[in-house]
Amino acid sequence: MKSQNEILNKLGIESLNTMQEDAALAIENSEEIILLSPTGTGKTLAFLLPLLQLLDENLKEVQALILVPSRELALQIEQVFRDMGSGFKANAVYGGRPIAKDKEELKHAPALLIGTPGRVMDHLQRGTVSSKKIKYLILDEFDKSLEVGFEEQMKEIVAMLPRPEKIILTSATESAHIPDFIGVQKPLIVDYLQEGVKKLNLSLVESPQKDKLETLLFTLNHLGNQPGIIFCNFKESIERVSDFLQSKNIDHGCFHGGMEQKDRERVLIRFRNGTIRLIIATDLAARGLDIPEIKFIIHYHLPIKAEEFTHRNGRTARMHKEGSAYVIHFVGEPLPDFIKAATVKFEKEDLPGQPEWTTVFVSGGRKDKISKGDIAGLFCKQGKLGNNDIGVIELKQDCSFVSVKKSKLTQLIGFVDNVKLKEKKVRVYEI
Repeated sequence: MKSQNEILNKLGIESLNTMQEDAALAIENSEEIILLSPTGTGKTLAFLLPLLQLLDENLKEVQALILVPSRELALQIEQVFRDMGSGFKANAVYGGRPIAKDKEELKHAPALLIGTPGRVMDHLQRGTVSSKKIKYLILDEFDKSLEVGFEEQMKEIVAMLPRPEKIILTSATESAHIPDFIGVQKPLIVDYLQEGVKKLNLSLVESPQKDKLETLLFTLNHLGNQPGIIFCNFKESIERVSDFLQSKNIDHGCFHGGMEQKDRERVLIRFRNGTIRLIIATDLAARGLDIPEIKFIIHYHLPIKAEEFTHRNGRTARMHKEGSAYVIHFVGEPLPDFIKAATVKFEKEDLPGQPEWTTVFVSGGRKDKISKGDIAGLFCKQGKLGNNDIGVIELKQDCSFVSVKKSKLTQLIGFVDNVKLKEKKVRVYEI
């Protein structure tokens, strides 16, 4: 098994933060752990690293179960675990994906199963997954799972498991209530919530009109080509803001519960690799998404609860980096008590420029034994791209996504679409 230093090097992390070190110590020495820490402080790694030390290399059944409130969080944890390069198998299961696809992947049981409660319960009931050897139970963002209506499924899952040797609960919320069915008696609490997001700059941007689109545009003019999220309360509002930004030729993506899972995932991929710099989202994007390096967030609408305001702000100023949050506020409306911010006035600047990158889809992935090096080699040798023309490569099970310079797109597709890569003819096209 790889050492912790080897794993951190592979992840490109110099050292653990204090919260992660304390969490590791708690998980090593206690049977029941509650980890409370703000969004963006590295909770996923905080429980995955010590969990890895507990897994048995000789056991070929599911040993650890992680329940999460959303598909996006399941996929994020699965990706982090795979990036650790431990040699243990992990699979994410969630609603909205064909059950047959799950069954195929679960024929060889993973050491770590990650999933939303509804889909995990389905697999346990069908017998696709055995619960007999599950020793470790992690409820990540457990309060969110309860909030979105997963309590009954979680209750049934816990009843199907043998008594876990360790139970780990994580949350970014102090007031989270722990239901009796989880069976936690005397947990060790690792609480870093008071650390807060110390490097967040919160500002109020006043809109002279109730329709705040022009003020939003003015704000974006000031912020320029930085990666950020615009939060709205409803998908209809997102569509309206999106249409407006499109009319101003500002590239962006949308993210809300009314979208297909595949479309949401592709928006995040394009955002991570720099193809788009803006996402307009509901609170679905406030927690559990793998979108690092957010420089700002904009509250186009304010959430009803102070809690969600905190979670939104936690998307920026992550892991001790600086970030900014802006509240766009119509001067004729009162502000809720939880907003404490000074008004900022911007000088007019230029609109954000167009990204120089685009994203291409490759119809081959891990199951085809294709690596990032294979794709880079194809694009450089046959596609005639230079190293600086290729950006982030993301491998999935049956496909891949690559950011490339827009100026090289036509050339690349002309050379590599429908050619063989690792004995498989692959399609390559822009998404």
